[in-house]
Amino acid sequence: MTPNTDQIRQYLQTLQVSITDALTSADGGAKFLVDNWRRESGEGGGKTMVLTGGDVFEQAGVNFSEVTGDNLPASATAHRPELAGRHFHAMGLSLVVHPNNPHVPTSHANVRFFIAEKTGEPPIWWVGGGFDLTPYYAYTEDCVHWHQVAKQACADFGSVTNSDIYNKYKQWCDDYFHLKHRNEARGIGGLFFDDLNQPGFEQSFAFMRSVGDHYLEAYLPIVEKRKDTAYTNQEKQFQLYRRGRYVEFNLVYDRGTLFGLQSGGRTESILMSLPPVVNWQYNYQAEPGSDEALLTDYYLKPRDWINLSK
Repeated sequence: MTPNTDQIRQYLQTLQVSITDALTSADGGAKFLVDNWRRESGEGGGKTMVLTGGDVFEQAGVNFSEVTGDNLPASATAHRPELAGRHFHAMGLSLVVHPNNPHVPTSHANVRFFIAEKTGEPPIWWVGGGFDLTPYYAYTEDCVHWHQVAKQACADFGSVTNSDIYNKYKQWCDDYFHLKHRNEARGIGGLFFDDLNQPGFEQSFAFMRSVGDHYLEAYLPIVEKRKDTAYTNQEKQFQLYRRGRYVEFNLVYDRGTLFGLQSGGRTESILMSLPPVVNWQYNYQAEPGSDEALLTDYYLKPRDWINLSK
């Protein structure tokens, strides 16, 4: 079955509305500003929605983009030389939520579609996506809940690749969101998948939708539970310091950021994922046995969160 780009676009735009409506309700104070934009070079555009200075969320960005072009950037062809010389069409929804309270984790989600075509040859296409969680002061029950919902998103798709979908994409997430220069995970993971097309368009698109649709179910209960937790200035400063890891990953490793910048994407929309305020401290070392040390010593070590609840 040939990919239906109109169907994908409609889903992504509908998902953007549902997520921004839910985040607005959860915040209770601020509203999303809407920025409709067109690419300066090439075809395409998108809608960037950003909430700032909220009661719960310091910044939340939800971006829909759709771009086309005749020359793929180096980040896309480095590992896929067969894409060179093809016309491409990329579409996706990406979001990052940075909360005020350091006891509420940062969250990220993305669902995307890509197709590259060349006259006289079959199209090369795939879907991808996932969601991951970056806590500062973590709670085991929140980590378990996050991964339980991630597993639920995969529950109806065991036959897609004849393997345990959740474990496969959880491992991929752990591997992808790893800061090699720190030998440290960015967060507690979740799901990450890419290049999915083996089951055909209908099943691949259904799985992409399932991942996108489960994000709010995974994140909002944690927000509701932790948003009113009292915190100290020391804890806030630790949150700002740890946000630096988010910046490091996105600017050094993230494939979506690199693809967007190299393909002539809209810089403001691409970099909306970065936190609004970050502190940098030279050679910072958490006090052994402290809550701050617990983050890296325990929570940021990849583990089987699902079976911790048994």
